[in-house]
Amino acid sequence: MVTYYKTIDDQMTILETWQPGCWIRCVNPTQEEVDCLIADFEIEPEFFRAAMDEEESSHIDSEDGNTLIILDSPIVAKPDENITYTTVPVGIILTQKTVITISMQENPVLTEFASGAVKGVQTNLKTRFVLTIMLRIAGRFLQYLKQIEKISNFMEMRLRKSMKNNELIQLLDIEKSLMYFSASLKANEITLEKIMRGRIIRMYEEDQDLLEDVLIEIRQGVDMSNLYLNVLSGTMDAFASVISNNLNIVMKVLTSVTLLISIPTLISGIYGMNTDLPMAHFWFPIALSAVLMAVTFFILKKKDMF
Repeated sequence: MVTYYKTIDDQMTILETWQPGCWIRCVNPTQEEVDCLIADFEIEPEFFRAAMDEEESSHIDSEDGNTLIILDSPIVAKPDENITYTTVPVGIILTQKTVITISMQENPVLTEFASGAVKGVQTNLKTRFVLTIMLRIAGRFLQYLKQIEKISNFMEMRLRKSMKNNELIQLLDIEKSLMYFSASLKANEITLEKIMRGRIIRMYEEDQDLLEDVLIEIRQGVDMSNLYLNVLSGTMDAFASVISNNLNIVMKVLTSVTLLISIPTLISGIYGMNTDLPMAHFWFPIALSAVLMAVTFFILKKKDMF
């Protein structure tokens, strides 16, 4: 689907067709729509193939006056089950007349721009518009990282009270999400550093300041994701040790109980044989079993087996 937007009187307005200075939003476009855009703006077909590849990593490329920027953007993968976060590539093509964004599914960051939730956006200022998209993507990373921290703390409190598989699986999903975030943020950081060093995109002084703000946000996200990942890995290792220790304690108690129960069985088996044994009165095996069980219990208690 291809939709055209342009800022008119400080409002994001939907257009019937493209105009100079507009924003063209492509969400899972058809091949026919892609061919039309390639013909209208003389874009390399490889740009669209790269932007529509869900495994494409973050990078920047320039060809014939058009520039392709691919950034990883965070999304919530399973909002109804165990919450999982992942990243998807978002392609941004800067042409001489417009800005084109390509994504294979609805992206919450671009949806905010399309709905007019982001104020002060001017689609005709192409470079600043692209940098604003980057800043919102970086902010979304930080927002999700804070949510991940809250979920991790909540699951940790639940694990302290009850060692259940659901909480452990949720922590594993969160750990996987942090790994995706860390890799994507580092790739985005490299791409932004290339933009800053290479002057691939023409920028004014205000644009340069905005790019620096984006880099600061991205680097903060890198630090946060690495910190949370290290903390979560340590937490998972600690709880794995606790679970293993609890299992050892249960096995130790069960072994001790089994040993105590085996004493009356052993005594009754000996005195149940058809042989003459001393003190073969009916009360003696019971008393002997009780005494041996008490002595064994005392010894096991001293050795902290209970």
